[in-house]
Amino acid sequence: MKCPFCGCEETQVKDSRNTDDNSAVRRRRECPECGSRFTTFERVQLRELVVVKRNGERTLFDRDKLERSITLAVRKRPISAERVEKIVNSLQRKFESSGETEISTKQIGESVMEALSHLDNIAYIRFASVYKDFRSLQDLNDFVATIEMLAAPNTHKNIEED
Repeated sequence: MKCPFCGCEETQVKDSRNTDDNSAVRRRRECPECGSRFTTFERVQLRELVVVKRNGERTLFDRDKLERSITLAVRKRPISAERVEKIVNSLQRKFESSGETEISTKQIGESVMEALSHLDNIAYIRFASVYKDFRSLQDLNDFVATIEMLAAPNTHKNIEED
């Protein structure tokens, strides 16, 4: 593993342990050249995924980009980084195990929206506002009304069950 600080080609693993959800191995490393320490994560990758964008451009799936977009949506919400990590792991596993080597940005966006809809309505709306590219306040109002309409039967059902 190359040192991110000085570029030395050889680093030493000082400690290895599984992450909390056993989806990766966390390795603490040290550079013998500059003495810097850093952490790496090793994950299983079932296959190389290619993301097909709306304009037809193809690019490699970027797990970090997915994590950043979800983290941005849940910012200042009562959702832990561990919960975001679990969502990202779940989505990546879903995409990799689909049997497809190409996945559209639409599939990714819809999957993220589905996950966020079960997690937090505010995060869901934040992500949707970017993903669905709301152009006006009316677009946002229509979307929120749809969420409220879908949530209303669930709320009524929960009241009846109590």
